[in-house]
Amino acid sequence: MRRRTAVLIVLAMAAAIGGGASIFLRWVDPETAQAIALPAPKVPVVAEKISKSNVPIYLRGVGTVIAYNTVVVRSQIQGQITRIAFTEGQPVRAGDLLAQIDPRPYQAQLDQTIATRNRDQAQLTNAQANLGRYTELGNKGFATPQLLDTQKAQVAQLESAIKADEALIEASQIQLEYTRLTSPISGITGIRQIDVGNIIHPTDPNGLVVVTQIEPISVIFTLPEGDLPKIQEQMAKGHLKVLAYSQDDKIKLDEGTLALVDNEILQTTGTIRLRANFPNRGHRLWPGELVNAHLLLETRSGGVTVASSAVQQGPNGPYVYVVGQDGTVQMRSVTVEQSNDGRDLIDSGLQAEETVVVDGQYRLQPGSAVQLLEGTAARADELESSVQRAIP
Repeated sequence: MRRRTAVLIVLAMAAAIGGGASIFLRWVDPETAQAIALPAPKVPVVAEKISKSNVPIYLRGVGTVIAYNTVVVRSQIQGQITRIAFTEGQPVRAGDLLAQIDPRPYQAQLDQTIATRNRDQAQLTNAQANLGRYTELGNKGFATPQLLDTQKAQVAQLESAIKADEALIEASQIQLEYTRLTSPISGITGIRQIDVGNIIHPTDPNGLVVVTQIEPISVIFTLPEGDLPKIQEQMAKGHLKVLAYSQDDKIKLDEGTLALVDNEILQTTGTIRLRANFPNRGHRLWPGELVNAHLLLETRSGGVTVASSAVQQGPNGPYVYVVGQDGTVQMRSVTVEQSNDGRDLIDSGLQAEETVVVDGQYRLQPGSAVQLLEGTAARADELESSVQRAIP
C-alpha cells in the first residue's frame, strides 16, 4: 500500500483591503492533486455589547470668565495715606476698611462749621427773644411797626444761616468719612497701587487697588448660530445647566445655569454669545480665564453609545465592525451625534444588544472571523494595538 503523504502549504497573501492581512491555508493531497481550503485563523479582537442608557446631550463652546463687578477703589478727596488695612489678594466684604487718609484737616473743618452753627444758633435765640419783647411792646403802642419788621427779618436771616451751617456740617462730615477708603463690593483685592505716606488724589488713574467680585461669577461663551433654535426650544422648558471645564476638558471647574442669550448674532463669525452664571464657591473660576463651556441641552432616554475607539473613519464616513452570530464581522455605517468622555452617542446604524469591535480593527476586513478576547488577554491586545498604531 502506497504511503500517503500530506503536504501543508501556507501561502501568506498580504492584501491592502481594509488595512489588514488575510492568511489562507490550503491542504494539498499529492495523489489527487486537489487543494482543500482550510478555515482562516480567527482574528483576536476586543468587543463590547451595546446597551441603552440615558445620555446627556451637550453643546460645547469656548468662553471667557468675566467678573460680576470690578471696581477701582479711588479717593474722593486729597490727603496723605496714614494706614493700609488690607493685604494684596485678600478677600474683603463691602464696607471693609482698605486705607486711612489723614483725617485731621477734615476734622478741623468739621469743628469749624459746627462752631459757626452754634454761634448762629445763639444769635437766633437772642433775636427771637428780642422779637418777643418788641411784639409785646408793640401791642402796648411802645414799639413802631418798622422796628418789629426789622427784628422779624433778622430772625429769618439767622434761621437761614443756621440751615446753611447745617448743610456745611453735613458736607464736612462726608469729607471726613471719605478719609476712610472702604471696599464698595465684596471680592478679592488686587495689587496695591500706593504706599503709606504718599499723597492720594481723586484724579489718580490707578487709584488705591482694584477689587474684583468672583463669587458669583460669569462665563461668556459662543456657539454656532445654527444651535440657537435648539437652545431657545429648551430654554422655554426651564433653566439650562452649564458646566465649566479646563481648556484640556479634564478638570470640571463648576456648575452653573444659562442666564442670557445675546440679542444679536455676530455676523463676522456666525456665532451667538451666551452668558452663564456660576456660584464659584471654590474660586476655581478666575476673571480672564479661558474655559470650555458645556451647555446641557437635554438628556436623551435610551440612547445607544459605544466606545469612541469603536468608530472608524472611512471614505464614506464613520463606520464600525459589527460581530455577527456566525462570529464574522461586517462593516456598518453609523451616524455619531456627539462624543463625550470616551463614548460616542450613535444616532443611527446600531441597535441595542449588538456587538461591535472596540479594538483590533486594523487586522479586520469584512467577513473576517474573530476571536473575542476578555480580561487579561483583552488588555494585552489593546496594548499591542496601541503600539501598532504608533508605528508609522
